[in-house]
Amino acid sequence: MQIKEENRGGVLLLSVTGRLDSGTAGDLEAVLPARVQANEKIVLSLAETPYVSSAGLRVLLIGAKAARGKGHRLVLAGLSESVREVFDISGFSSIFAIEADVDSALASLG
Repeated sequence: MQIKEENRGGVLLLSVTGRLDSGTAGDLEAVLPARVQANEKIVLSLAETPYVSSAGLRVLLIGAKAARGKGHRLVLAGLSESVREVFDISGFSSIFAIEADVDSALASLG
C-alpha cells in the first residue's frame, strides 16, 4: 500500500493505493491520526483501494475520532462499489462523509 500526501488549497489530500487490510493497516494508522489532528480539512481518497478489511475500518474509525476530537473534518472520496458495500453493511456509511470523487470532496469542504 502507498500513501500520497498533497495540499490542495488548504485541504490535505491523502491518497491510498492498494489493499487496506491487516497487513497494511498499520501504515495508515501511522499517518492518519496525526494528519487529521494537524489539519482542519482532510480528504482521504480510496479511489485506488480495491479492498478494505475490518482492520482497515478500525484505522479509519481511529482517524474519524481523532478528527472529531479536534473539530476537524475528514471526508472520504472515490470508494469503489465493493468498498462502499463494506461501509454500508458495517454502518460506516453513517459515520463518514463520503463523496463520489476528490473534486466533490474538496467542494464539500468549501
